[in-house]
Amino acid sequence: MEIEVERKGTFKVEALLEIERQVQKRWEQDRVFEVDAPEKDDGKDKFFVTFPYPYMNGRLHLGHTFSLSKNEFIMGYRRLQGKRCLWPFGLHCSGMPIKACADKLQREMREYGYPPVFPKTEAPKEEVPADKEPIIKDKSKGKKSKAAAKAGAAEYQWQIMQSLGLADHEIKHFADAAYWLEYFPPLAKKDLQCMGLKVDWRRSFITTDANPYYDSFVRWQFLTLKDRNKVKFGKRYTIFSPFDNQPCMDHDRQTGEGVGPQEYTLIKMQVLEPYPTKLSGLKGKSVFLVAATLRPETMYGQTNCWVRPDMPYVAFQTVWGDVFISTRRAARNMAYQGFTKDDGKYETLVELVGQDIMGVALKAPLTGYDRIYTLPMLNIKEDKGTGVVTSVPSDAPDDFAALRDLKKKKPMREKYQVTDEMVLPYDPVPIIEVPGFGNLSAVTVCEQLKIQSQNDKEKLAEAKERVYLKGFYEGVMQIGEHKGKKIQDVKQYIKKSMVDKREAIVYMEPERQVTSRSGDECVVALCDQWYLDYGEEEWKKQATDALQQLETFTDDVRKNFEATLDWLHEHACSRSYGLGTKIPWDEQYLVESLSDSTIYMAYYTVAHLLQAGTFDGSKPGPLGIRPEQMTREVWNYVFFKSAPFPKTDIPKDKLSRLRREFEYWYPVDLRVSGKDLVPNHLTYFLYNHCAIWPDSKAKWPQGVRANGHLLLNSEKMSKSTGNFLTLSAAIQKFSADGMRLALADAGDTVEDANFVERMADAGILRLYTFLEWVKEMLAGTEALRGGTPTNWSDRAFTSEINKGILETATRYDRMMFKEAVKTGFYEFQASLSKYKEIATEGMHRELVFRFIEAQTLLLAPVCPHLCEHVWGLLGKKESIMQAMWPQAGPVDEVMNEALNYLMDVAHDFRLRLKNFAEPKGKKGASQPPAKRPTHMTIWVAKTFPTWQHLTLTTLKKMYEENNNSFPENKDIAKVLGGLEDLKKYMKKKVMPFVAMVKTNVEKQGTRAMDVTLPFDEKAVLEENMKYLLNTLELDYIEVKFSTEAEDKVKEECCPGKPLSNLWVEPGVEVTFVNPQVASSHFTWTLAVRQGDTRDKVLGRLMRMDRTIKATQVKLMRYDDPVAGPRTIPTFNKPELGKTTIPESSVFHVDLETQNVSVSENGKSVDVGRTLVYLVQ
Repeated sequence: MEIEVERKGTFKVEALLEIERQVQKRWEQDRVFEVDAPEKDDGKDKFFVTFPYPYMNGRLHLGHTFSLSKNEFIMGYRRLQGKRCLWPFGLHCSGMPIKACADKLQREMREYGYPPVFPKTEAPKEEVPADKEPIIKDKSKGKKSKAAAKAGAAEYQWQIMQSLGLADHEIKHFADAAYWLEYFPPLAKKDLQCMGLKVDWRRSFITTDANPYYDSFVRWQFLTLKDRNKVKFGKRYTIFSPFDNQPCMDHDRQTGEGVGPQEYTLIKMQVLEPYPTKLSGLKGKSVFLVAATLRPETMYGQTNCWVRPDMPYVAFQTVWGDVFISTRRAARNMAYQGFTKDDGKYETLVELVGQDIMGVALKAPLTGYDRIYTLPMLNIKEDKGTGVVTSVPSDAPDDFAALRDLKKKKPMREKYQVTDEMVLPYDPVPIIEVPGFGNLSAVTVCEQLKIQSQNDKEKLAEAKERVYLKGFYEGVMQIGEHKGKKIQDVKQYIKKSMVDKREAIVYMEPERQVTSRSGDECVVALCDQWYLDYGEEEWKKQATDALQQLETFTDDVRKNFEATLDWLHEHACSRSYGLGTKIPWDEQYLVESLSDSTIYMAYYTVAHLLQAGTFDGSKPGPLGIRPEQMTREVWNYVFFKSAPFPKTDIPKDKLSRLRREFEYWYPVDLRVSGKDLVPNHLTYFLYNHCAIWPDSKAKWPQGVRANGHLLLNSEKMSKSTGNFLTLSAAIQKFSADGMRLALADAGDTVEDANFVERMADAGILRLYTFLEWVKEMLAGTEALRGGTPTNWSDRAFTSEINKGILETATRYDRMMFKEAVKTGFYEFQASLSKYKEIATEGMHRELVFRFIEAQTLLLAPVCPHLCEHVWGLLGKKESIMQAMWPQAGPVDEVMNEALNYLMDVAHDFRLRLKNFAEPKGKKGASQPPAKRPTHMTIWVAKTFPTWQHLTLTTLKKMYEENNNSFPENKDIAKVLGGLEDLKKYMKKKVMPFVAMVKTNVEKQGTRAMDVTLPFDEKAVLEENMKYLLNTLELDYIEVKFSTEAEDKVKEECCPGKPLSNLWVEPGVEVTFVNPQVASSHFTWTLAVRQGDTRDKVLGRLMRMDRTIKATQVKLMRYDDPVAGPRTIPTFNKPELGKTTIPESSVFHVDLETQNVSVSENGKSVDVGRTLVYLVQ
């Protein structure tokens, strides 16, 4: 289900969609995005970008689209810079999910028929036990999340397929895993083409051995890795069936398909003597309660340990001589992970229940308390963890609620034989600062949700949802050796430190319960398998060197890489179930799906020459090379410059072309991905490039841009809640360019971004409005002003255009697309609006079309379809994809400041006029509206008043002496208060002025402390007098220096902050009529004042009717001012009985008699109370 937001109409979207269809058709016909390496070096820079190929078990959604849009936008910008750009796009099919889903469909048809009729009772869900620690998903552990994300609320695989819009007769084909590889890749390509992706689709492929060319490539990669001693064989964690005595892969499972091992940190809490009666037989042995946690970094905040009073526990002997206490289920798991002397067996020393160890004193690692105690928690479950739970009430809502219950309820303490000293002295310890929740996040969220006790299960679940992920991604340590560092950067360090000190042990359990087909509950066991030895010292050093030369765009991403390199050791690279390439030397195993996706970017460089436009490589490409000809020696020749020519029947010129393509395009200049791939895929990406090309750093990756996740309307995307959009649905709803604009505006950092539908709709309106305005300008070219664009508004607009071009280029270069859209579209359009407003003589033709061309190019990386269309409307023959970034002239910063000043003071004056016309009485009571002012005096200051001047110069000196930052307010006040000239102003004026200056410095920089303006304030206002008269709807404005004003004005007026006086100049109301037939011009009543010229009167009229210009209007009087207005006009003779009022005429009014006359050539003529205006 996808979200529905009510919309008023779709006309604009449909218009944009039609433009997009036409533009995409042209691009496809012209093969715009197909690019090959040049035969000879032509000096043109190349730009090679890649994106992790998406998994082909469903349609692409908006989350995929957000990440890949970063690639798309930077591709568009680099093309405009004149680079030869390549973006190939593969489609991922390796791994377990597709095979597991196909097998489920087979099983469902076997058990429930075709089409399957499922039981009406609730389907056998795999229960996910409540856990106080939500799992921060590590994608290196498996692909379950991809299948689950597309499942929504469906319970059977058949229902999941139905939720994708498939009919029963279609679904049955998906029981064959190969059908998935045929069905979803073409849909992905179609959706991405509809988005307008700049992809060379000749180079696309699917993974697995279904594609013999790619299969050959992966086999070559792994043979090379093995030869270089990077692939090793040894024990690794896997899901294991003790009954079957073998690994339990997905196809062997009754429940739990796709479930992998979940790593915990097992915290060792030593029981302090004297031991309780039940443990008295263990005297002399080191006894530990062991708690499995996903949050080792929170151990600094332990206040107690939870056990369930009625839960059975066992004390068993470990291989290290220690005794561990846990549930039997956990002990069974540990026995298969090397914790006990005999694999799969554990020796029970004592059987007990939780109450037997209630109130036991413990020594726990990292906590600041010397000892903590076991306390009762009633909702601990046996099917997750060890049954022993460490308590951190500062950051775990469950722990805080339970500890608070015990503190409040003495009868509860007495029931479980817990004394006051075991509970009351222990308070939450601040250990992690979480934005929005402070350093006691659990306490804060429980108060916000009004959680009363540990029985408020729904509220506690919401509390955990709110704080846990935010704490992991944004939390900062407040204690210990890693104080001040982000949790995600130090979590592994803290765990490793405890493990190294033997205060903790790595422990594994299945992510959820897994049952084998034998009905046996599976465990996690250490089993022999192939793995990549990422912990090998020399290899890790190479990867560190690769990171040093890598552009990561943000420090957060670099730190995440560094943290991963520090803790990463081995990664299992083989699986026995799923789809993929077989391990070349041990074909019972497949190459694991995160391991066959590390250097496939090299395959992109030659894919179009090997495959003939098919995803599966079923037809040879233009070179006519067959898969079996791609031997290991041939691949060596293509990818290793020093490799000798192989023994092969492939002609040398063909192999030379393959090598030329690789040598030209490599290295990868940029790889874009979600931030959650940094600890796995992106780090493996670095490692494997170092291993394959160890002596050629020039082949190592150049850049990685990681982004956060995408929220939809400020909520997490989820099919089960209906807050979900596929790529195809988003395009239909918003158009490709509308969607792309909203994606660019969603966010740039590693924090979560937000796609807001309301903003997308607003973007569509902006795009459509721009298109219509361009058409209007093209149709009305002759109405635009010609000549040389030299007046004040022209110069200001020119500088704004140049500034917009330069600022937008800077933001594109840093891949800050939200900022690029801001400066390159929103603010760029705002500069046009300002120009329209201040260009009282009309906009200049040359500048208007320079603006349109620049706007089209600045927006093209984000909204290429609309920009391509506008480019064509401008008469450009070549595609905008061949265009160059616009050249920027000099930016006149002083002119830009003057323009901003003009707009600000005009806005300020408008507010003053509004307040003048709507006076407030006492306590806000309304007063009768006053007459609108007609005249204004603007007072401007050459310098600041003495006290402000002294304050500014002193502040600036203090700022510079304090390393370009302001001292504390108390220190500022002390210095300023010591200046004699400021003493009488200190109490009411100086410090508020200081606060204002500090705010201005934050916005404008140190120039906010300058004592003069960089421009002539009076000249700017006078040069734009016509604009001010129009926008303020005044008849007269005079600009004067404040030195000519009264003392109060002198005291308050300062540079950049003019003051004003407003008043109403009396006049006589005159009716202005337009007698032209079928005219759209109205009759107006306007005041005529003593001394008005004809042009002043016309200006007043044009403010009422903005469709006319002075050059188009003829002002006339009636020859008979009394009878004339009463005479019916003669058809098509509007000038009959009227006389034109000359330009030099001056009006005179008698306020007492309300008579109006006009002086013409030295004679005074009575004009009555009605005048005529004719529009040419």
